[in-house]
Amino acid sequence: MQIGVVGKPNVGKSTFFSACTLAKAEIAAYPFTTIEANRGVSYIRSRCPHVDKGVPCNPKNSRCEAGVRLVPVEIIDVAGLVPDAHAGRGLGNKFLDDLSAADALIHIVDSSGATDMEGNLGKPGDHDPVAEVAFLRDEMALWVRDIIKRDWHRISRQIDLEGQKVDKAMAERLSGIKVTERDVNAALRALSLDPMTSKWDDDDLLAISRKIRETSKPMVIVANKADIAPKDNIERLMALKGEIVVTASAEYELALHRADAAGLIRYLPGASSFQVLRPECLKPAQVKALETVKRYLDTYGSTGVEQSLEHVVFKLLDRITVYPVEDEHKWSDKDGNVLPDAHLVKRGSTARDLAFRVHTEIGEGFIRAINARTNRVMGADHVLEDGDVVKIVSHR
Repeated sequence: MQIGVVGKPNVGKSTFFSACTLAKAEIAAYPFTTIEANRGVSYIRSRCPHVDKGVPCNPKNSRCEAGVRLVPVEIIDVAGLVPDAHAGRGLGNKFLDDLSAADALIHIVDSSGATDMEGNLGKPGDHDPVAEVAFLRDEMALWVRDIIKRDWHRISRQIDLEGQKVDKAMAERLSGIKVTERDVNAALRALSLDPMTSKWDDDDLLAISRKIRETSKPMVIVANKADIAPKDNIERLMALKGEIVVTASAEYELALHRADAAGLIRYLPGASSFQVLRPECLKPAQVKALETVKRYLDTYGSTGVEQSLEHVVFKLLDRITVYPVEDEHKWSDKDGNVLPDAHLVKRGSTARDLAFRVHTEIGEGFIRAINARTNRVMGADHVLEDGDVVKIVSHR
């Protein structure tokens, strides 16, 4: 699973990336700090079943802290997007190419309004962050449309004259950016278009492209820099219809991680508070900074960084966490590791789907599965639930 971090320059994308991955990314107050895409691993939270089993777990593909399983997801931080990026302006072509493999997007918006559309710094309140939302969606839709338009005249004539399926033809054209026939079909069903595809004009293709982007690369808006944002900006962003908006301060999240890594505080990603461990080691400036962060957490409940990731994984991509094991009694693998692996699977996935995810040969040789919590047999089409612990029986 890959999640792209997008937005115009200088809105805090690299800070957000560093905060959720702890990877080093260049952070500076000028546009196009990021040129090459940064890639890293972040973690989303899921309740670990070892709490129910009453024995310690031994994670292999994830982490567990205080009964919370931290499941890895890949994060891509790309170059900032400026107007007309779809036409190659700025680093537009590279930005969009780097996003091709993303399953979903996190749109970082400067909720303080301190940066213009080019990413140049001003003062909080100088610019309208709501305009950033429409701007980026327009650029993404134009990018998709430009891919469809390549040789569209010939393709549309073949569709009309030879009876080809338009959703299949479009999906083939867009396969490089992970668009499926299902995505195209959903987009076409939502629109009232002329049945003759050769009559579709640029506006029709743009309308289709908007819908395709919505289904193939769903997006969460992160109202970043909420710690310095005018209240009105936050309220207008939160009031956007049809959007998931999370208030955030990536800078505060990064500061908390660094203080935790230094052993000064105890902080878990996404937590609503932190514990000071060594107050005697804190300098006056650090004490003041932590007090400021605490007031923010008291107001918003979290820094918003972890919450935005979880909105993407659990709401937009509709994933659940399941745990395959080899011993249904001990909940372990053949080496005795308890709950070694956590997998994020699409809600509605079956026992057979999980078998294929573990290994193709196991899926092909699927016989049955066993719910380790209840010891009941699960057939191939049994739909999995969040937190299931599953033994797969296969003849391979």
